[in-house]
Amino acid sequence: MKTAILTVAMILATPTLTFAEDKCGDAKDQATMNQCYDAVFKTSDKKLNELYKQIEARLKGDADTKKLLVQAQRDWSKFRDAECSFQTSGAAGGSVRPTLVATCMDGLTQSRVKDFEGYLKCGKEGDPTVCPVPAAN
Repeated sequence: MKTAILTVAMILATPTLTFAEDKCGDAKDQATMNQCYDAVFKTSDKKLNELYKQIEARLKGDADTKKLLVQAQRDWSKFRDAECSFQTSGAAGGSVRPTLVATCMDGLTQSRVKDFEGYLKCGKEGDPTVCPVPAAN
């Protein structure tokens, strides 16, 4: 059963693993792999935070929508953490778990980055999308 769970977790993380393997493929031991995959996640998280600040800046005149953004991000962070705990529960206590957690968190964070990039681009001329984030001035 644990093997099946680990297999599913690895399949779900494959796009992220492919990118991270380029950076982490030379790791010689599990501890080094864990550090490398954590660094890959932190890079994605930094990008997410930069985009969040851009969105927040565009919402400075709209307190209600900014409050919704803050709540959505808090809820999303809780979801990400819980989902990755669940996805990697089959590896609990194993030395590979930190790599699996970092890979899961990176994948979900990269997905959120794409969402944020979409918010920053939507609403431009000719875009029929209703956008929660106003266009840049």
